[in-house]
Amino acid sequence: MSFPLLSDIRDQATGLDRDQRNAFLAALLGWTMDAFDYFLLIFVITEVAEEFGTSAAKVTVATTLTLVARPLGAYLFGIWADKVGRRIPLMVDVLFYSAVEFASGFSTSLTMLLALRFLYGLGMGGEWGLGASLAMEKIPVSKRGFYSGMLQVGYSFGYLVAAVAYFVITPIFGWRGLFFFGAVPGLIALYIRYRVGESEAWERTNQRLQVTRTPLRKVFFDRKVLVRFFYLVLLMTAFNFMSHGTQDIYPTFLKKGLGHSPHYAVYIAIIYNIGAIIGGVFVGALSQRFGRRRAIVGAGLLGLLVVPLFAYSQATALLAVSAFLMQFFVQGAWGVIPAHLTEMSPDAIRGFYPGVTYQLGNLLAAVNLPLQERLADAHGYPFAFAVVVAPTLVAVILLTAFGREAHSVTFGEDPATVPEKV
Repeated sequence: MSFPLLSDIRDQATGLDRDQRNAFLAALLGWTMDAFDYFLLIFVITEVAEEFGTSAAKVTVATTLTLVARPLGAYLFGIWADKVGRRIPLMVDVLFYSAVEFASGFSTSLTMLLALRFLYGLGMGGEWGLGASLAMEKIPVSKRGFYSGMLQVGYSFGYLVAAVAYFVITPIFGWRGLFFFGAVPGLIALYIRYRVGESEAWERTNQRLQVTRTPLRKVFFDRKVLVRFFYLVLLMTAFNFMSHGTQDIYPTFLKKGLGHSPHYAVYIAIIYNIGAIIGGVFVGALSQRFGRRRAIVGAGLLGLLVVPLFAYSQATALLAVSAFLMQFFVQGAWGVIPAHLTEMSPDAIRGFYPGVTYQLGNLLAAVNLPLQERLADAHGYPFAFAVVVAPTLVAVILLTAFGREAHSVTFGEDPATVPEKV
């Protein structure tokens, strides 16, 4: 019996050459460890607060500072990558945030930790845009959907690894040991340096820019490019509300709302991150056949159907199933984003354009956590999920449906315009 969709996914997953595999693996590992490092603090907020004699609320300021720094990091490293290529900035970025992560383990005060988490945000903000640009510019056009999904689920896999590390490392080495272990991404920089070639699309674009001498600022301030930039920031704001709205307070809902243990919450987190990984790869691959917008809209509509079960379940089986399905569809839609954003970006500024739009959307969506906490305090956690997640999914669906896409555009052809393919 033949299953065309499964055969299509298998065809997309195979056939890369060594350089393409190395570039993708380097980007995937970088994003995975980036997410791993970010979520480490989420798991040890209480322990950090106790050691420094402060409140958990003050420690959570560290996550806000990281979010604030991410757009700046995306801009700085992205501009650099557009000038000199992807490899060196990505290598420096990974080494930078690995060193900051290691230093975080030596923090002697909350102030020192907060400063280091801001610096870490610069590196985290730079990594996604550079990694996505390098990987998507290397991957063959016909396989972009599958590898887009694979790249994005590195975030969920990093979350999962952080949960496991919390169980294994913290009892032996404490919360500082987690940050020391978080320096592992430094090894990835060496991997990139010796095994990955430069992006051919960037080389073609750079050669053309040197001939035409088109200033990068002229590319960005082209009306069409600028309008699309603000549209993508709005789209990424909706996407980040969708993701954070289904994840940020979910462990608190399980512990505070339903009275379960921290270990119970981590077990459920592992289950829904498995759903996120499967969904990201599956929907990302489907976008290659059906288009980026159709894949996102389809995942959003199915996620909308799951909202009542996700928000109001209390039994363990229903909690696990609804969380699994919700993250399957939410992160499934996210699996399309690396391909979608890089395809919508002008060649001349693909280093900073996708990363900055992503991170600005993430910054604007940072109000999600306090918003949901206030709603939960006033009306309960089910209400907080329902009134945030459902409208956000609708926003993702509408913004995507009425937007544009540049499905399978060839990179490196025109440095001064945004692709017009719909």
